[in-house]
Amino acid sequence: MVEQQAEQAKTTGQADPTLHTALLQFIFPFSIKAGVDQELAARLQEDGFTRFFLDNKELESIYYGEGYCVSHEKMERSYLPFAAHVLFPREKDHDSFRRFSRVNDLPCRLEMPFQSANFRILSTDVFLCPFELGFLTLRVAIEEENLPFSTALEFADRFRTLEDVSYKDELTFIHCRKKTFARVEDFVFKHLVSVLEPFLDPAETDGAYFETLPFFVDERMLVQAFYGVNLPEGQDEIDVKLLYRASQVDGLDLEGRPYISASDPDYIKQYARDHGYSRWAPDTYYMTNEQTFCCVSRAKPEIATQLVNQMYGEYYYGLLLNIFHKIVLLKLANLHSRLRINHDYDEIENLIFLINKFSAKFYFLELITQSQGREIFYQLRKVYGNDALFDEVKMTLNDLFQYQDKFQAKRRDTLLMVLTVFTVVSGIYGMNQVIEDLKGNIDWSVMLDYSPFEYLALFLTFSGIAVSLFLTLREAWITLKSRRKKRHYAKD
Repeated sequence: MVEQQAEQAKTTGQADPTLHTALLQFIFPFSIKAGVDQELAARLQEDGFTRFFLDNKELESIYYGEGYCVSHEKMERSYLPFAAHVLFPREKDHDSFRRFSRVNDLPCRLEMPFQSANFRILSTDVFLCPFELGFLTLRVAIEEENLPFSTALEFADRFRTLEDVSYKDELTFIHCRKKTFARVEDFVFKHLVSVLEPFLDPAETDGAYFETLPFFVDERMLVQAFYGVNLPEGQDEIDVKLLYRASQVDGLDLEGRPYISASDPDYIKQYARDHGYSRWAPDTYYMTNEQTFCCVSRAKPEIATQLVNQMYGEYYYGLLLNIFHKIVLLKLANLHSRLRINHDYDEIENLIFLINKFSAKFYFLELITQSQGREIFYQLRKVYGNDALFDEVKMTLNDLFQYQDKFQAKRRDTLLMVLTVFTVVSGIYGMNQVIEDLKGNIDWSVMLDYSPFEYLALFLTFSGIAVSLFLTLREAWITLKSRRKKRHYAKD
């Protein structure tokens, strides 16, 4: 609470512009329990979700609100074939992003500490992805005329927080169809997509004291937003402070005034340069950080509509792909950190397979065909730090390969030594002592008159045979189990 008050202490000191358009997408990444993706897909379709395919052009305009349309043909052309194959799969391709969407058109109201805002849940997306990951997207339109910019940011900040982590969260409520929800988490998982929660994998949060949902800091959803700005009279360009606030989701302070979480003008300008994309300045800017991706524009309505369509289309998929890369890389790094090098030999082999699968099928330097989309995609990749994470994972792969080579060489040497010792001892000593008695029809009564050394020779003979059979069967079982696990991971 004290930290939040300190962060919110600085007010903006400028006129708060209004918005003619405020469209937001709240994205929740989640981990799916192993082996339940087919069941989840069936449950989603029973719950009214439709499988999304590019060749179904009837879906181009039904999920995004009145006046907006996402061209499936343009989306496919925006990505190189190997990326489009992952993002827009055909029906039987499970090693890809499988999207299920549902129209909600649900009017609601968000009650905040100092004001309230009417909004509409336009539609919901659920993506089932490789590596037992998924995404839930809530598509929201704020339905207020002359909406203050700070109110839109406060709405985004309150709505993205799934669990109450601050004083303002505790005073925030969602009213929908005569029901009231004290937490966004209850509204999402008990009202909008109640089918999803039983399939979430809680294992990703094992060991956490307060976190109850995977892959999150402070239990917050990611925000993708379009803000259509009406600039105050006499102002002819978007102030850099507005861009900073949009990126940081700086809405209202504890007294209900617009605030900004930084005071140094040079820092704010540098942040905007590092996290912004200003190709279409001074009319339109794109801002990125790890929690938000937004477009702030003063463009005319017809241009604004095209920008929204891009945010719903190719930029939306570009954001999801970057988030997917970030989470999978973190997941692989987490798996490596949990390995017990001297014990988890099968897990080491599986991790090597998963890293190779990710780098071969999903992580490419070139994915986008158009220059502006490519530049925004690279900006997102830079903000998420995916290239550095990928380099770290590749170093991990090299280390695992070296360890595996040493381990396998050591195991082969040990196996060869054991077989050699038993072969020499049981063959030269054991077989020479009792070989004549083991020919043809064995007379077991003869063995009753054996000397101690002959009993030792007999024991060495049969133990050598037993050890050889055991080691052979053990290696065959390990090979068979490894192949089964590889087939399992290849299907995921």
